[in-house]
Amino acid sequence: MTAQVIEPAVGAVRPLIEVDAVRIGYPGRVAVERIDLTVAENEFVSIIGPSGCGKSTLLHVLSGLNEPLDGAISIRGREATGEVGSRLRAGYVFQDHRLLPWRTVAQNLDIAMKNAGVPKAEWTGRRARYLALLHVAEYENSFPMNLSGGQRQRVSIARALAVEPDVVLMDEPFSGLDEVTARTIRKQLDATRSPNDPSTVFVTHSIREALFLSDRVVMLSRGPARVIKEITIDLPRPRVYDDPRLVVLEQQVVAEVLQQWEIDTDSGEQP
Repeated sequence: MTAQVIEPAVGAVRPLIEVDAVRIGYPGRVAVERIDLTVAENEFVSIIGPSGCGKSTLLHVLSGLNEPLDGAISIRGREATGEVGSRLRAGYVFQDHRLLPWRTVAQNLDIAMKNAGVPKAEWTGRRARYLALLHVAEYENSFPMNLSGGQRQRVSIARALAVEPDVVLMDEPFSGLDEVTARTIRKQLDATRSPNDPSTVFVTHSIREALFLSDRVVMLSRGPARVIKEITIDLPRPRVYDDPRLVVLEQQVVAEVLQQWEIDTDSGEQP
């Protein structure tokens, strides 16, 4: 079932982002088919789906890097199709940290804040706050090559947060980390979540990861992608990664999408 965009009642707070019947594609190929999606202020929304279904492509449109073929995108209730990049301040966290290797940790954050137009007088305070939040403040003057993979990814997240964006777009940020390191960072993100945090749209292949981190999970079909289900995660924070309620919910989700995602047993691909 495709999620519906519901107009808020008079006096209600509009979502930060509204995606209405958006189609995304390239010459000769449609990657995403008529997606309806809303992201509220401060909401953590995960997007899951099989490989190649268009999850990252959708993130590119939400960031303003690409434009949809059809449909509309609104920011805080105002039409913004074609202007998303200028109307929405986004922080991006990729699978790879993409830190500049010839710059220190502090300089990497400063460059991001400069490019985002953050007043220079605020750089030191923001840098200290977000590096401490991600437990990497002691590496402020280190170069990326001297950090572990987990530390580099924490710095990448701190860099995205330092611009104090409207939304953080995260594209499988923990897929290159070992499970212990990934769990540690997930736990930190969950434990530090507050009502003042930016909205987050998080792409992942891991159903458990999505359920643990999110307020809501959006499941996509095989490409051209469409929304096949949305799940609200009504569990208090901080959460426990192996919470039996999450385990049961994960089993239910896997059972429901197994047939729709059509696992290719020859390739060994799993949701």
